[in-house]
Amino acid sequence: MNKDDFKKNAHDLIDWMADYYFDDVKSLPVRSQVKPGAVRAQIPTAAPMEAEGFQSLFDDFRDIVIPGMTHWQHPRFFAYFPANVSPPSVLAEMLTSIMGANAMLWETSPAATELEEAMMNWLKDMMALPTEWSGVIQDTASSAAFCAVLAARERATDWRVNESGLQASDKLAFYTSAEAHSSVEKAVKMAGLGKSSIRLVPTDDDFAMKPSALISMIEDDRKNGTTPTMLVATVGTTGVGASDPLEPLGLIARSNSMYFHVDAAWAGSAMVCPEYRYLMRGIELADSYAFNPHKWMGVNFDCTAHFVKDADTLKRTLTILPEYLKTREGNSVTDYRDWGIQLGRRMRALKLWFVIRSYGVEGLQAMFRNHIEMTEELAEKIFMTEGFELVTKPNLSLLTFRKVEGNAEESDQATEALLTKINDDGFTYLTRTVVNGRPVIRFQIGQINTSSDDVMTTWERIVALS
Repeated sequence: MNKDDFKKNAHDLIDWMADYYFDDVKSLPVRSQVKPGAVRAQIPTAAPMEAEGFQSLFDDFRDIVIPGMTHWQHPRFFAYFPANVSPPSVLAEMLTSIMGANAMLWETSPAATELEEAMMNWLKDMMALPTEWSGVIQDTASSAAFCAVLAARERATDWRVNESGLQASDKLAFYTSAEAHSSVEKAVKMAGLGKSSIRLVPTDDDFAMKPSALISMIEDDRKNGTTPTMLVATVGTTGVGASDPLEPLGLIARSNSMYFHVDAAWAGSAMVCPEYRYLMRGIELADSYAFNPHKWMGVNFDCTAHFVKDADTLKRTLTILPEYLKTREGNSVTDYRDWGIQLGRRMRALKLWFVIRSYGVEGLQAMFRNHIEMTEELAEKIFMTEGFELVTKPNLSLLTFRKVEGNAEESDQATEALLTKINDDGFTYLTRTVVNGRPVIRFQIGQINTSSDDVMTTWERIVALS
């Protein structure tokens, strides 16, 4: 592909992308309707021996790939949490792609490192986070949680595990709640500490971790010769959007010399709005904190903001310095390869820079407030609709509901059946969770282009399908 071909093909792609994002996606089924194996069956079993023209590739993309995609940018996507993209973020990703830089060291692209430092400071200011914190952009909150678990493990063992392996470790305990994201359990397992070291702290009626229960579990572990090592709290749980009380939990962690990590992967973006920062009361007690601009803020996946109180703890846990990575700048600059799992790092700060500047803090605030207002309006609608029950009230832009039909068992069966109908219909896409042992349907509003009309017509379709 020469320069002229590249320019022509790129223009064709841009035309398709603009039509897809602003217009065409609205007419597609939200969840892919293909059967398992349907996409694979259309792909040749062996790679071509001769080169193919770009038009052939593009045609197959449209004919084979698009029908097999679930459209996360659809304005009626209400499943999981959003993985929003926005036009300025897409354009930034295009620039990042063509430069193809590995931002592992300051020297390998000074602008990538220094822009990342600046963006983390912007986010601290936008969300009134502790000014003394340092930040890094990870790929996902799962990676941030893994880094936090490793740092907690090493701090609790005086870095003996890094030197001598797990046989040098005492019995360690990691505390979180059953509402926490599955990445916490995975991180503990990957750190070699086993599921048996995880303690699931009971929650209250609002599904928030109970500080009194945490204290009791810590006391029991100490009596059994186990070292309380880490506490992971959540602001905006995946299931129902619950938030743990950070201040009392942080004080417990501090009094027990435990590493305190806060996961606000989805809800953290809303902290741009001052009126929701009550959910973060006590955040200054955290050792680390992570949220995902690639969820609600409109920054293309992947982009996780990971803040730490003490960068030296993180770097001491993760740094390995072979001769081929030594540079003349040494410790006078930031080398972000010491702050995460990967050596090679994409330049993720450019899209964050483009998004924040394109929308401004006020524009982002307006989007979050609009989504939350629409969720509250939907909650009122569900409450007034016969045959439905609002199970958990709106937590920011997430609520849950169920179909009511006869007794509890019949209602549960009706709820499960309704969810299957909804997603097979294609008009919208919703997901399930379990509340107090019973299935419910989650409804989360967060897609950038979603309107109140999208929400209400979706509810009308749900009622019709029931």
